[in-house]
Amino acid sequence: MLRERYPVDKLFEEIAEHFPKMDRILAKIDVHLEDEELYQLIRADLSQRRPKSLETGRNSTPVEVVLRMLVVKRLYQYSYAEVERYVSDSLVLRQFCRIYLNRVPDDTTLIRLANLVQPETLEKFNARITELAVKGKVTSGKKLRTDGTMVETHIHAPSDSRQLADSVRVLARTIRKSRKVLQTILTDEVEDFTQSARRAARKIGEILRKRTEEAKEAGKEQYQALLDMTEKTIQQATRTREQLGQQPGKVAERLKRTLENFVPLAEKVVDQTKRRILKDESVPAQEKVLSIFEPHTDIICRGKENHPVEYGHKVWLNEVDGGIVTHFRILDGNPNDETQWEPSLAAHIERFGKPPEQASADRGLYSAPNEKFAKALGVQYVVLPKRGYKSKQRREHESQEWFVQGRKWHAGVEGRISVLKRAHGLGRCLNHGLPGFERWIGWGMIAGNLAVMGRA
Repeated sequence: MLRERYPVDKLFEEIAEHFPKMDRILAKIDVHLEDEELYQLIRADLSQRRPKSLETGRNSTPVEVVLRMLVVKRLYQYSYAEVERYVSDSLVLRQFCRIYLNRVPDDTTLIRLANLVQPETLEKFNARITELAVKGKVTSGKKLRTDGTMVETHIHAPSDSRQLADSVRVLARTIRKSRKVLQTILTDEVEDFTQSARRAARKIGEILRKRTEEAKEAGKEQYQALLDMTEKTIQQATRTREQLGQQPGKVAERLKRTLENFVPLAEKVVDQTKRRILKDESVPAQEKVLSIFEPHTDIICRGKENHPVEYGHKVWLNEVDGGIVTHFRILDGNPNDETQWEPSLAAHIERFGKPPEQASADRGLYSAPNEKFAKALGVQYVVLPKRGYKSKQRREHESQEWFVQGRKWHAGVEGRISVLKRAHGLGRCLNHGLPGFERWIGWGMIAGNLAVMGRA
């Protein structure tokens, strides 16, 4: 049964009197998290774990504890195991998380509960934090600066050979587990190509490092052998999936779902490898599978010298005066930055009920229609530096004091993005799947905003 919170422990309070208090930042965050609306948002998601979670069953980890431990995790960039360990060891964190002298939930429990929190809930959570920031006079929302950044997914650099070997490994492993369940109805033998596929992928890498025509042809031969192993494994997996469909039980159903997920991805990897390697065909980025584990990953080319190609998702954010990120969204693919101006202003108006007095962005968002759009909305100071050639009139416009000061203020958004990446984990997402990616971004933004409010 869903439990709300632990009762205040008077013994713990007496013990805590003799130890150091919370630091100023954590103490302020502690007060903000007492907001009832924030609590109810998380409670609503946790109550969906089972059909009768609110009525029957064992007592769950209290909602208040889950909320605060998840905040601690991203506030200090801990892993789930580290959260369990550090909260157990610290009277201050026990007090902050409202655990007192009770048992700290283990990391696996926290993972299961964290996955119940929906990305949409985190957007509402961040919107409520913005309201608290306005109420606490941390921000007024009069200034807006908007910019995008790249967040990587947790994958290795994609190559066709490695993805084929991964496909063989995952499918063969699932087939082995399935055969234990299907012992009574097995009619055929299967061959495990895991080690052979791994050796073939390694050999392909060694051959293609030479970058000669002979190496290219030898690489194609090895690729063909690896493709044959992958296709045979896919055939075995398809037969196993059909057999699992006739087998009752939760284990058989889970294994079947695993095969239903990975078999189509493996088939796509085989198809793109044949097109690219054997037919010398160029495969469009949107058709490529970059990882069978994180198939939602996009190819992002931002023209950076050190990172010409990145793998993950582009994230766009709005930051207002006071350092609060009021809105964020995960973009589909790699759209032109110029298209992000109107949605950013619309999101600001939705959050504050009126346009900002000043709105700024990088030169990548400049266009005459974008400037007109902001002016039509009622933005008094539109700070969009023009790209390329500038007429005398344009140069005079961008030399005005308000424009120059607006450009200087806008530069701070890079610092905000840097802090979010370094301090709150937005450099690389360690969650799995697109919903996991969305949760990772949401908690990172929330932790960043709470830290700003704690320092205010």
